[in-house]
Amino acid sequence: MKTTFRKPTRRGFLATGAAAIAAPAILRSTRAYAANPVIKVGHVSPRTGPLAGFAEADDYVLQAIAETFSSGLENNGKAYSVEIISKDSQSNPNRAAEVAADLILGDEVDIIVAASTPDTVNPVSDQAEVNELPCITTDCPWQPYFFGRNGVPGEGFQNTYHFFWGLEDVIAAFLDMWDGAGVAKNVGGLFPNDADGNAWGDAENGLPKPLAAAGYDLVDPGRYQPLSDDFSNQIAAFKEAGCEIVTGNMIPPDFATFWAQSAQQGFAPKVVTIGKALLFPSVIESLGERGDGLSSEVWWSPNHPFSSSLTGASAKELAEGYSAASGRPWTQPIGFKHALFEVVADVIKRAEDLEDPAAIVSAIAASNIDTIVGPVNWANGPINNVTKTPLVAGQWQKDGDAMDLKIVANSAAPNIPLTGALKLL
Repeated sequence: MKTTFRKPTRRGFLATGAAAIAAPAILRSTRAYAANPVIKVGHVSPRTGPLAGFAEADDYVLQAIAETFSSGLENNGKAYSVEIISKDSQSNPNRAAEVAADLILGDEVDIIVAASTPDTVNPVSDQAEVNELPCITTDCPWQPYFFGRNGVPGEGFQNTYHFFWGLEDVIAAFLDMWDGAGVAKNVGGLFPNDADGNAWGDAENGLPKPLAAAGYDLVDPGRYQPLSDDFSNQIAAFKEAGCEIVTGNMIPPDFATFWAQSAQQGFAPKVVTIGKALLFPSVIESLGERGDGLSSEVWWSPNHPFSSSLTGASAKELAEGYSAASGRPWTQPIGFKHALFEVVADVIKRAEDLEDPAAIVSAIAASNIDTIVGPVNWANGPINNVTKTPLVAGQWQKDGDAMDLKIVANSAAPNIPLTGALKLL
């Protein structure tokens, strides 16, 4: 194993005694001149564990980004090589904090990025904030990101910035889809006792108030523990209330358990719209015929009318490139993982002084870039440190021998075309 000796630094001193971390994936700009100064970018996502679906395309995206960065990036007339160091949060918040600290204090990255639910995004952002390191995150609704980190409106954070949609957007997308379904407005809610579930089910900032205002009755049996093996109480409550719609935010194993027990116990809702669990083709495939007709939010798809600021590739070309390389269907996080590095590249090019973290943070805050997931401009955010991307709703439908995620509701973003119509289960 190669050992590198560095002169002592503030971060290196603080890192002394930290627990050993598994070897990360390191992607270097190999064709850039060796004499170029190096900008290190840390990357954290859940490669393993119950949230691994979010990171399914990581290798493809990171390799493509490394190749795009291979000739270096220019800042103030000077070429910089870029090194990406990627680590696995293992779908665990404690592990996410641990690897983020190692990237910041051990690897001494200049910028850190993270994606995929509050379980990874929040602890990484918190480590960046306390260590005064520039941080960009995505793939997490902004409320659990902001309020889950005890953010104060009007104050926000100093070093950490986030782009994604909010609960108000997912609620609007779900209502847009349900309003034309013609089913009873009794909705069963499934909310785990985690950052996402507590945000989605929150009485003030979550689903209850907007659903009530739209004439829907939400039946919320209370928080369940993630990786629960028994949803009998929830199913009984939904049956008693005559719920024809089920919604919530679940990890894939929990939804699989709930859906199997619903069949066993004779609960047959007409619309099932679940965030997180139903995003991925692999999950739908695992459910077999019972995956047909399930629905979720759609953050990104091959039909989104956006292109990469780095490569010029359209959303369709990026999705098809992944499928051709992997033999797998496209998956929603591909666009956002790519967009993270679009923003990173733009920031590196614009920062007044890449040796000054505060200058990098200022460049992040001043971002105004059209990415493959839409515009990223923190001047237009709903709250400090946050900017939003468009959201629509979709349903998995059998298309030949495969399941395809059809966009069936787009009122909030009509520039994203419909590709299907909602059908009842």
